[in-house]
Amino acid sequence: MNIFMHELKAYRKSTIIWSLSLIVIIVIFMSMYSSFAEDAEDFKKILENYPAAIRNALGFNQENFFTIIGFYSFPLSFITFCAAIQAMNLGTSIVSKEVLAKTADFLLTKPVTRTKILTAKLLAAFVSIVMTNIVYFAAASFVALQVKTDEFNLKIFFLLSLTIFFIQLLFLALGIIISVIVQRIKSVLTVSLATVFVFYFVGMFSDTTGDEVKRYISPFKYFDAAYIIKHSSYEATYLIVGAVIILLAIAASYVVYNKKDIHAV
Repeated sequence: MNIFMHELKAYRKSTIIWSLSLIVIIVIFMSMYSSFAEDAEDFKKILENYPAAIRNALGFNQENFFTIIGFYSFPLSFITFCAAIQAMNLGTSIVSKEVLAKTADFLLTKPVTRTKILTAKLLAAFVSIVMTNIVYFAAASFVALQVKTDEFNLKIFFLLSLTIFFIQLLFLALGIIISVIVQRIKSVLTVSLATVFVFYFVGMFSDTTGDEVKRYISPFKYFDAAYIIKHSSYEATYLIVGAVIILLAIAASYVVYNKKDIHAV
């Protein structure tokens, strides 16, 4: 419990900063919705000049774009990208920050197992992500209700917003496994940014090619906004794949961490 509370306090500042950052992004984008809705026909003509591959990569869906739900799915891709960096940063720093601060050996001399240490750190990171999503969803819902020009399906809005949480879990798990495998990470933020950028652009590339197989490579493409809007649900296949990746990465992290040699200062 002491480790959990200590980690939670350590993440408090970054959680607040990331939550506020996501809120600022959604406020800026959604404040433009009324202008887009009023000049829908003119914007449709502009969008038609762009190739379909480019529209797909940028998240433009002409069928739904000028509804508040469809418009929301556009900034959601950028918000998800930022949220993934937060989660990746949390996951990568779980073990590596102890190495950088030269406190790893001190922590392991305490009368607590490595499993309990990793569990406490993981739970603290998970709570940080949950709090970010709760604050974000409350703010996004409020903004959407203020700028709406017609009624919208709150369930679909919630499902779209929840994709942020699922993708964060994927990158949190990925960050943890990297943290326990790599002996020493000099810059957590650099690793996080590079990893998220690679997966994000792989996802954009899969949109331009229309290759369904490439969607499995990038977690950003496990939740297709157009599909969610149309069916009010997620694609079961990608949901299962994502869950398997999370479970395997976390399980492997425990195995590796319990056997890992921690160098003394």
